[in-house]
Amino acid sequence: MKFRRSERLIDMTNYLLDHPRQLVPLTFFAERYDSAKSSISEDLAIVKETFEARGIGTLQTVPGAAGGVKFFVKVSKEKAKPFVEELCQMIVDPDRLLPGGYLYLTDILGNPQIVQKAGRIIASAYADAKIDVVMTIATKGIPLAYAVASQLNVPVVIVRRDSKVTEGPTVSINYVSGSAKRIQTMVLSKRSLKEGSQVLIVDDFMKAGGTVLGMISMLEEFNAHVSGIAVLVEAEETEERLVDDYLSLVKLSNVDVKEKKINVHEGNFFTRGQLL
Repeated sequence: MKFRRSERLIDMTNYLLDHPRQLVPLTFFAERYDSAKSSISEDLAIVKETFEARGIGTLQTVPGAAGGVKFFVKVSKEKAKPFVEELCQMIVDPDRLLPGGYLYLTDILGNPQIVQKAGRIIASAYADAKIDVVMTIATKGIPLAYAVASQLNVPVVIVRRDSKVTEGPTVSINYVSGSAKRIQTMVLSKRSLKEGSQVLIVDDFMKAGGTVLGMISMLEEFNAHVSGIAVLVEAEETEERLVDDYLSLVKLSNVDVKEKKINVHEGNFFTRGQLL
């Protein structure tokens, strides 16, 4: 079946968005649309220009007989800023305050549109990095981890607090919670992570970083490596930060339970290098 150019562009765009960081040969599109490679190349040039102009991402051409094209999500700081500002406005709502100075974020992490946008921004910072898997800890960080992983086209590995019979044999470690200073346990299935994997750690909230440090220790048990650490919200005021190299979208600077005031501002995504 012969496609018109408009039909090719729509279908091609949809395919590339569904297969980020995957090498797609020009012959695949040529056969899919029964079109010459020269026409496909012209179509891809249009898609690339539109992606970059709209802040969606970019296309990378790989030359040679085994080459093709790859889509990488790219969100500039200018495109990310309005979303992060809106996110900050949502978080400062005093109704989010919980006993003990905790914040209610479940509605934000349960909103698909918010999580997908946050996932795109985080993924764009690591789009060029070598990443085999995204790791998070159950439970609140799971939606964000999947949003990031979908843009990087990699699987998600979930570290749990206790062992499940459906996980099979597991590796268990103890770690010290950075904020509460309590010894806790985390468990990961032996089948879930290959030795030598490059891992992006993603979490919803980081205070001192004890949980993240625990996941780093878990990776050592698998001879895996940390490609990056990203969190949606970080707490600015903490006695001892256990993790130094990380990316955050929102920074929680102060919580005044008595006055019911929450102070937040944009995270270090806007102050550190765009591409990690």
